[in-house]
Amino acid sequence: MQIDIEAEKREILNRYKLLIKACKRRLEKGDKEIIRKAFEVAVEAHKEMRRKSGEPYIYHPIAVAQICAEEIGLGTTGIVCALLHDTVEDTDLSLDDVKGLFGEKVAQIIDGLTKISGVIDNTSSIQAENFRKVLLTMSEDIRVILIKLADRLHNMRTLDHMKRDKQIKIASETLFLYAPLAHRLGLNTIKTELEDLGLKFTDVAAYTDIATKLKESEPERKRFIQKFIEPLKEILSEQGFKFKIFGRPKSIYSIFNKIKTKHVTFEEIYDIFAIRIVIDSHFEQEKSDCWKVYSIITDFYHPSPERLRDWISTPKSNGYESLHTTVMGPEGKWVEVQIRTTRMDDLAENGYAAHWKYKESAAEKENKFENWLLRIREMLENPDPNALEFIDDFKLNLFSDEMFVFTPKGDMKTLPVGATALDFAFEIHTKVGEHCIGAKVNHKLVPLSHELASGDQVEILTSSKQSPKDGWLEYVITAKAKSKIKNCLKDQRKRIAEDGKEIMRRKLEKFKIEFTTKNINQFCNFLKLPSSQELFYRAALNSVDVNDIKEFVKFRENPNKKPKKAEAPKIEQLVTSARGKTDMLVIGDDLQKLDYKLAPCCNPIPGDDVFGFITIGEGIKIHRVNCPNAIKLLSNYAYRVVKAKWVNDQLISFLAGLKITGTDEIGIVNNITKVISNENNVNMRSINFDTDDGLFEGTIMVYVHDTKHLNHLIANLKKVKGVNNVQRIDEKL
Repeated sequence: MQIDIEAEKREILNRYKLLIKACKRRLEKGDKEIIRKAFEVAVEAHKEMRRKSGEPYIYHPIAVAQICAEEIGLGTTGIVCALLHDTVEDTDLSLDDVKGLFGEKVAQIIDGLTKISGVIDNTSSIQAENFRKVLLTMSEDIRVILIKLADRLHNMRTLDHMKRDKQIKIASETLFLYAPLAHRLGLNTIKTELEDLGLKFTDVAAYTDIATKLKESEPERKRFIQKFIEPLKEILSEQGFKFKIFGRPKSIYSIFNKIKTKHVTFEEIYDIFAIRIVIDSHFEQEKSDCWKVYSIITDFYHPSPERLRDWISTPKSNGYESLHTTVMGPEGKWVEVQIRTTRMDDLAENGYAAHWKYKESAAEKENKFENWLLRIREMLENPDPNALEFIDDFKLNLFSDEMFVFTPKGDMKTLPVGATALDFAFEIHTKVGEHCIGAKVNHKLVPLSHELASGDQVEILTSSKQSPKDGWLEYVITAKAKSKIKNCLKDQRKRIAEDGKEIMRRKLEKFKIEFTTKNINQFCNFLKLPSSQELFYRAALNSVDVNDIKEFVKFRENPNKKPKKAEAPKIEQLVTSARGKTDMLVIGDDLQKLDYKLAPCCNPIPGDDVFGFITIGEGIKIHRVNCPNAIKLLSNYAYRVVKAKWVNDQLISFLAGLKITGTDEIGIVNNITKVISNENNVNMRSINFDTDDGLFEGTIMVYVHDTKHLNHLIANLKKVKGVNNVQRIDEKL
């Protein structure tokens, strides 16, 4: 295909003009020239490069800069960094060149955006290491993560052009790390789009099904919303409010999550949409105006008392402010209503992007981000050498739901849900945590491991004789407490090891072995200990005895006598053999004599979208792409994942589970089993039915050949009188 270079040049210039238009309202003197310079440097650096779609590569940095300007609200430095974000990694431009052209700050941000180069050993996850690097720079400058989110959003929007395995990996990473980050930064619009696109590529069938049903139910939904808001409009206008009122459907991803966690069908979800009322209100009046509107609505529609959420009095830590209630609407349907002001709505949808508009609350909001970055810095002070554990801690602490706990003087502390009395002690001060012996929660004595609830008032009891124990790591969930306990335990081990060093010296000298570094290292290798510190620590605890030294002496005299264990093949070798020449693991192919198992967590069958995961010691496990564990595996261990596909020449039977619900008709079990036995080559392994007050729920395990076979059976079972729903389940019974 002939490429029209002139047309491309015109398009590049056109996109640049749109970018400048998006930045206009925040450009100061000289800013336009700096952005133009960055644009020209990026065009020159990427001139020979093209994207998978065949487009010039420069389209990508311009699009990322456009997202930063329009959707995140970054200024000139952010735009410059977005235009240059791939230059150091992918072109001849070095970090020093960037520094010389654009200064120290731009170079620092670009460095944070540049992936880790060099070899990382195969026990760690490259994705986790990259993410840790991003966080390190982000703790100095928040723009690193905002540009990273813009980069990821554009990559997700253009993911159609990538190979299937790349799509799954990038989409899984997005759901695992980037969507929660966008949520944490209050970028709700971006978070929602990342989640929906992530689902679109990890579970195509579920995404398409929900999207289709949302489209089909749209006219009916619009009619209902109209009926609901008509009388409210009238009353609110009478009361003199300036407002907007509209219905917003839930995102596809949040509907999918509800179906999965609550085990309901699309039709059973009552809050497919929420009514949002956005009022114009002066900053000082916001709180009272929102409560006035709440009062008007609950006069008209009956509220559900346990469904009131007040995030105006205590905003979420990502800055989210809103009043949520659920009321009984027309036709006996529960409806969620969200009440907020124009400022709150803007901050809720655009988070960081709305900062510059609201000077009166910017300082307060800046403070929230500063507190969050402070917590990240605390976590990075002593990062766990294991990057994956670090990421798990990071996710648990910074993306989790939060609760509010009070000190005896009434100061409020924010902790993740599930935090304990010991977490609270470390939140107050490291020394308080280290010497904590217990706590009083609401004036009652509780142990260190007591799980706190929102609203608890906590007094920590300490003793100077107390010090952290190994078991304490089981009592805490916050990264701060974990890292401080680990540090204390390390220091304790060091002190004990110092005593053990002298003990070891005396023991070795008895056997005429010189206390040299070389001999100590040899002895450590002989005992398979990781370091000399571990050896001295064990010596202090008397777990290195005379027999160990005697064996070591014999070994030194005759080193060849000790049998060598055959080294286990490295993961890379396994991957290479698994992939063979085709770079694809073919499941069910007789030529492929590889040890693979079907993962019990998702029970894949032929026809499912699958991947192979190389485990340590258990060969290759085959998982479904929409397996509950897939997102974590694909996101963090991509180097241990092999593409896999089924060949189904032989009719082998695979076990699949079905859950059937409906009304308890006479002979329904008989009718269901009849359908199964009439289906070609389907055998039942187990059947289990429970009835309760005219309803039944059953689980059937059947042997089928592939997804087509299973879907045919599901369709026939749905036709049975009394059956309301049939869905596939993952668990093996």
